[in-house]
Amino acid sequence: MSSGVADRAGGPLGGLSPQWLEFQPQWYLLRYPDAQELMLQHGYEDAQRFYEEIGCHRGHSPNRYFDEIWYRQAYPEVRRGLLEKRWKSGFEHYRSEGYHRFSPHWLFDEVAYRRRYLELTDRHLAERGFCNGYDHYLSHGEAHGFRAGPFVDVTLLQEMAGRHEEWFGPEGLLASWLVLPAYIADAAPLSWYFDAPWYLETYPQVREAIEAGDYGNALHHYLTNPTPEAFNPSPWFDEAYYRRTSPDILPSVGAGGLRNGYEHFVLFGAHEGRSPAEGIDLALYKRHPLVWSDCEGGVYDSPFARLVAEKAGHAVPVGCEDPLPDEDQTRQLFRDDAALHLPALARQKLDFRVRGMAEVSVIMVVHDQIDLTLQALASLRAGYDGAIELIIVDSGSCDETSGLEQLVEGAIILRHRTNIGYLLGCNEALEHVTAPAVLYLNNDIRLYPDALHHALKRLYRQETTGAVAARLVRTNLFLQEAGSIIWRDGATYGYRRQDDPNIPEASFSREVDYGSAAFLLVRTGLLRRLGGYDTRYWPAYFEDTDLCVRLQKIGARIVYEPLAMVEHLEFGSSGQSGSHQLIQRHWKVFAQQHQEFLRQQQPQHIRNALLGRERRRPERQRVLLIEDRIPLRGLGSGYVRSNDIVRALVALDYHVTVFPVMREQIPPFLLYRDFPEEVELVFNQDMSTLLEFLEERAGYYDLLWVGRTHNMARLLPLLNEASRFLPHCGSVLDTEVVAAPRTLLQQQVTGLMADGSPAPELTPEAWEEEQDRLLAEELRCAHYCQQIVAVTEHDAGLIRRVGYPNVMVLGHGMAVEPTSRPYGERRDILFLGAFHSEASPNYDSMTWFVEEVLPLLKALPEDVCLHIAGYVHPAVDMTPLGQHDRVEILGAVDDLGALFDRYRVFVAPTRFAGGLPFKVHEAAARGLPMVVTDLLREEVGWQAGESLLSAPGTDPAGFAAAVEQLYDDETLWQRIRQSALEAVKRDTDLGQFRHRLKQIVDASLN
Repeated sequence: MSSGVADRAGGPLGGLSPQWLEFQPQWYLLRYPDAQELMLQHGYEDAQRFYEEIGCHRGHSPNRYFDEIWYRQAYPEVRRGLLEKRWKSGFEHYRSEGYHRFSPHWLFDEVAYRRRYLELTDRHLAERGFCNGYDHYLSHGEAHGFRAGPFVDVTLLQEMAGRHEEWFGPEGLLASWLVLPAYIADAAPLSWYFDAPWYLETYPQVREAIEAGDYGNALHHYLTNPTPEAFNPSPWFDEAYYRRTSPDILPSVGAGGLRNGYEHFVLFGAHEGRSPAEGIDLALYKRHPLVWSDCEGGVYDSPFARLVAEKAGHAVPVGCEDPLPDEDQTRQLFRDDAALHLPALARQKLDFRVRGMAEVSVIMVVHDQIDLTLQALASLRAGYDGAIELIIVDSGSCDETSGLEQLVEGAIILRHRTNIGYLLGCNEALEHVTAPAVLYLNNDIRLYPDALHHALKRLYRQETTGAVAARLVRTNLFLQEAGSIIWRDGATYGYRRQDDPNIPEASFSREVDYGSAAFLLVRTGLLRRLGGYDTRYWPAYFEDTDLCVRLQKIGARIVYEPLAMVEHLEFGSSGQSGSHQLIQRHWKVFAQQHQEFLRQQQPQHIRNALLGRERRRPERQRVLLIEDRIPLRGLGSGYVRSNDIVRALVALDYHVTVFPVMREQIPPFLLYRDFPEEVELVFNQDMSTLLEFLEERAGYYDLLWVGRTHNMARLLPLLNEASRFLPHCGSVLDTEVVAAPRTLLQQQVTGLMADGSPAPELTPEAWEEEQDRLLAEELRCAHYCQQIVAVTEHDAGLIRRVGYPNVMVLGHGMAVEPTSRPYGERRDILFLGAFHSEASPNYDSMTWFVEEVLPLLKALPEDVCLHIAGYVHPAVDMTPLGQHDRVEILGAVDDLGALFDRYRVFVAPTRFAGGLPFKVHEAAARGLPMVVTDLLREEVGWQAGESLLSAPGTDPAGFAAAVEQLYDDETLWQRIRQSALEAVKRDTDLGQFRHRLKQIVDASLN
C-alpha cells in the first residue's frame, strides 16, 4: 500500500489495518462512474493508483467507510490544511492523525461513541488491536450490540437484514447499508431519530437532489445539507419550536458548535425530557415505568426514540395497556394457580423436619382447600431455609387435607372432627410451640422471597419489638395494608389500601398500631404471657387487633416490615359469607374493651391516616431532609455525606423523610439499597409538588434539613409561603460547602469566569473584598434557619464573617475498613470521584494530572496505569482523558472494597475545591496511601509526609515526584498508610459524628 492511503508495515497506525483504511476498487468505480473514463484518458490501469494521484484531489472517497466531502465540510482545520497543501485529501489527514478524535462519516461520531462506552480508552483499544473507536465498531462493536450513533440503530438493521438477506453481505450491517440504492435505503428506518419517507414527502426538493446524484439518500441529505436548520427530521420534531422553547441552547448552535437544534436534542434534550414539538410532553412520557425500563435496558436510545417507535407500532403504547382484571378475576386466578401446581407439589414431600432447635414456629389453621394450603407451605419453604417448626391445625377438613402427612414431612398436625375456628386452633397450637418466635400464617397466602427472613431480622433488631407485620398485597396487586391503623372509635384501616404496593409511603419500616394475622410474627414469650388470642373474639376477627393492643399495653412495639411482602387472597380461608357480621360484632367488643387506648387514637378520617400510620412516641421526632436528589452514595460530590447524615439520624431514632428537589429518574428498587429500611424516600415528587406535599403533611415534621445553600435559595419563597404548614418546625441549612472561596480559586486556576470570559487578576485586598461580596450573596437565604452547618471550622468562620453566629460544624462520619492486600501485590494508580460536569474540580484535576503529571512519571514502569473510577454524568466528555495510553476509565463501581484493594497509590490532584475532601478520608479509611495537592492537605489538616504526601497544584513535577516516591518505597508506603488510618479514625469517628449531629438537631429545635 502506498503512502497515499497508509503504510501497513508501520506509520501512524503502528501496523494496524482497520477496515476503514482499505481501498475498495469495486466500490470506488461504482461510486464514481466517471473515474473509468478518466483512468483511460490519463493512462491508469489501477484504480487505487488513480485515486491516490488524481481522485483524492477531486474529493473522492477511498471506500464506503469514509466520506471525503463531508469530512472537509465538518472540519475547517482540514480544509485549511488542504488549501495549504499540507494534506492531499481529508482521508490522508484522517489516517495520519484525525482518526484519534475526528469522525470519518456522517453516520459515526467518534467522540460520542467513546463517551457512550467509557471503557474504550486508547489503552483499552490498543491492547485489543483497535486503532480507534470506528475500528472497534466495525470490527467488534456492531456484532456485540454497540451503538454507532443515534442515527444507526443496530436492532433496526438486524430486522432489515432478517427480511432482506440479499441486501447484506459479510462486511457488516452498516457497511452493507451504505451501498444500498437510495430507494431501498429510504424505505425502512435506520433509526427512530429520522423518518425518511416523511422527509421525502415533506421536502420534494430532496428527492430531486438525490436523483441528481448530489446526495446518496434522504438521511445523507439531512445530515450534510448546508442549511440544517431549514429541515425537520420527522413529524415528531420541530426545529423552530425547539429553538424557541430551549433558548439556552442557542449559543451552542452554529459557528462550529452544534449543527442545529436537533443535534442538541439528540445528544441531550431527548434524554432530559425536553419537548420536541408542540403538544409532546416528553418529560411526563419518560417517567412512565415502561418507558424507563425500555430505555434503561437499552431497547431504545432515549424516551423520544421509544415514543417514535410507539407511534410506528413497534412499542407497547403507554396508557393503552390492557385493562387490569377485576378482583373477582384475580382471586379466581390465585385459586386456579394453586390448583395448577397441586400435582407437582404432591410428587415430593415438603420437608419441614427440624434438626436441632427450631428458629420459628409457624401456626396455620386450615379447613379444606388443600391446594391453597400446599401453595402457602411451598412458598414458605422456598423462601426460608432455616429450621421451621410447622404446626397445622386441621379444623374439621373434609377434603384431601386428611392425608396431609403424605404431602408434608415433619409437621405437627392437630386434627379436629369439627371446625373449631381459627382462634381456638391457634391457641391450641401455641401449647406445642418450642421456637422463640411464632408466625401466625394463613393458608390463603403466597410469600414473596425472603419475607420470613426479613421479618425475623426486624423482630430481633430491637428488644422492645414484640411483633412484626407484613406488607400485604391483594391478588389484584394492590395493597391490602402497609401496616394498619386503629381509629378512635375502634374501627381499623389498612394503610394505603388500594394503592400501588411500591409507593414511598408503603416502602419504609415504622411502628404501627397492628398488623393482620394473615402474616404476623410474634415473640413466643409475650404470646404465652398474654395467653394467646382472647377467646371473646371466637371464632375470628379483631383477635389480631386485640392481641397487638395488648402487646403494646405491656410495652411491646408492633413494627411494619415492608420487605416481608405477602400476597393474600383476602377472605380466602374463611369466605366472605358471614364475615362482615362477625366483624361488626367484634368491633363493638373491641371498642368496649380498649376504651382507654382508643381515646389516644386519631379520629376516623382518611386525612388522619398520615398521623395514624405510625405510633407516635413523644421523644421520636420527624425530620424532612431536602437534597438536590435522592443522595445515593455512588453519586459522590457531597451526596455520600448527605447519605451518612440520613443514616446517622435513623441511628439516633429520628424518623427521616428524604425529598428531592429534582425528580428522581432512577427506579425506586435501585434507591432503597443505599438507605436503612426506616427511611421514607419520596422518589415520586420534586420541587414542583413540595408545596402540596407540605400542605398534606401540615404539622407533621419537627425539623426541616435543607442540603446545599443553592437549594435553600431556590426553596425560600416556597418555604415562606408554606410556613403555616410547618408550625413549631426547626430548620437547618447544611451548606455542604461554602462556594465563594472555591469560585475565586477556580477563576485563579483556570483564568476564566463562569461565563468563559477572562478572569481579572485580584490583589489580596481585592480578593478579600470579592470573597465577602460572594459570601454575602451566597448566604443571603440563611436567615431562614435556626442553625447553619459547615463541614469545617474554616467554612464556619467564613459564615460567621458575614453575620451568622448560629453555625455549627459537622464533618464526615466514617468507619475505618482497611483493605488487606499487601504492598507487593498492588499496582497502578487510582482516582475515585464523581464527574457531574466538565467545570467540576474533579474533571479539572484529572485533566491536569493526565496532561501535565502523568507524562512525568518516567521512573515508574511504562505499564503502570491511572484508573479513573466514579459516577460520570452523560453530558461529561471523558474522551480527552481516555486518549492517554496510561489511562483506564472504569466509571461507577459498586464494590469499593475490591476497588481500593487493587491499587498501590491514590491521587487527589484537586486544584480548586471547598469544604472537606471526602475522597481523602475515604482512601485513608480503606488503607490506600495517597498523594494530594496542598489545598486538600490543608483542608483535612494533616501533616505532609506523615499521613499523606502533597505538592502544590501548580507543580506537576513535584506532584509526579511524590507519586513515584510513594509508589516505589514500601517502607514509606507502610508508614503513610498506618498514619493515615490513625488520622481518619480520629477525625471521622462515627460516634462523634452522631453526637455532633444530635447537638445540631437539638439546637435547631430549642
